[in-house]
Amino acid sequence: MAASVLRLAARRAPVFRAAAAAPRVAAPAVSSRLAAAAGRPFSTTVARFSGDHQEESFEEFTARYEKEFDSVQDAFELQRNLNNAFAYDLVPAPSVITAALKAARRVNDFPTAVRIFEGIKSKVENKGQYEEYLKELEPLREELGIVLKEKLYPEDA
Repeated sequence: MAASVLRLAARRAPVFRAAAAAPRVAAPAVSSRLAAAAGRPFSTTVARFSGDHQEESFEEFTARYEKEFDSVQDAFELQRNLNNAFAYDLVPAPSVITAALKAARRVNDFPTAVRIFEGIKSKVENKGQYEEYLKELEPLREELGIVLKEKLYPEDA
């Protein structure tokens, strides 16, 4: 019963009544905020100036991400840190990759461990650099049981 009353109320066209209110006062043609902004270029974002931060060295970057991966507690944190580390215009140091692989094992995330090597392959400048990373990380890969995508899917490589 109540549902049918609500349906009828919802279907009914709204009735507008003319209100006998006080006459409206015309708004100024240009508000003061618009007038103040007239001299600036149009933008929907707030201007932020970041003059206080310093450039991070490669050693500081490496130490920061080693610490980040050492404190990872779940797969989301691991993947977020990997995305942030690979977003920079550099290839992370092998020590960062080692920390990331150990974190992937700690949170039991095998697919992400395989994807770490795919990330390295896409970040390096040439195949020789990728081979050097593989050679340096070979003992850890064998210890953790991480198989490369090239070995899992040889026809795709």
